[in-house]
This record gives sequence, structure tokens and C-alpha cells, in this order.
Amino acid sequence: MENISYLVLARILHVIGVVIWIGGVAFVTTVLIPSLKKIADTHDRLELFEQLEGKFAFQAKIATLITGVSGYYMLDFLNAWDRYLHLQFWWMHLMTFIWVIFTVVLFVLEPLFLHRWFREQATKDSENAFAWLHRIHIVLLTLSMLAVLGAVAGSHGFNF
Repeated sequence: MENISYLVLARILHVIGVVIWIGGVAFVTTVLIPSLKKIADTHDRLELFEQLEGKFAFQAKIATLITGVSGYYMLDFLNAWDRYLHLQFWWMHLMTFIWVIFTVVLFVLEPLFLHRWFREQATKDSENAFAWLHRIHIVLLTLSMLAVLGAVAGSHGFNF
């Protein structure tokens, strides 16, 4: 019984992590970036973005860690690793792919060079830099929402 309660806790943490993480991506994609693109002063635009993005990046790191650890625990507890061998569990592949992308960006690329690179691009050509940023976020949000849709449906027995 105790192991089952750990599984329930892992699922709860997993869902909360996904809600915070992907909900934040949705906010950044649909509200923050479009609002920032309307700010005429490119210096103010960049400074506000960095200030707000910095606060969310910390939350996103925590949420992706919680999501990754809880996802790993559930896979291991349920011995569900073989699901990666079956196309009917495509949503698990997509979920893992999205998690890997965000984790690499947040923990590796952003601190190593992405933050500095984006700042340089936004200083040179703010319109293009923020348009590029917005397009990338739209793609990642779309893939994330597809993964959430597949995960909810798939985990409740619906096969696409």
C-alpha cells in the first residue's frame, strides 16, 4: 500500500509540475511576448523581458525537475519502459522529447550562451529577435499542448 501512495504522490507532483511549467509557457507565448512586442522602446522591451523571464525561468527549472523526477519514478514503478517501443504511446515519446528540449534549454543552453546571444540579437534588431522568440515559443507550446492532450487521453485508455 505504501508504494501505491508514492505512485499517487508522483502523479500529483507530475501534474502540478506540468501545469506550472506548460501554463507558464502558455502565458509567455500568448500574453507576455505579444505585449512586449508592442513596447516601442527596444531597450525597455528587452529589460522588461529579462526581468520577467528571469523570475519565470527559476519556476520553470523547478517545475521541469519535479516533472522529470516524478515521470521517471512512475515509469520505473510501473515498469513501463517498454511503452517507448510502441507507437500507441506516441504521447510519451512527445512528452519526453518536450521535457528534454526544455531541460537542455533551461539548464545548459540558456546559462552557457543563449541568454547572451538573445540579448545581442535583441540589441541589434529587437523586432526580429522577439519575432523569432515568439515563433519558437508557439512551436514549443503547440507541441506541449499536443503532448498534454495525448497524455490525458492515452493515460485514460484512448488510443489514437
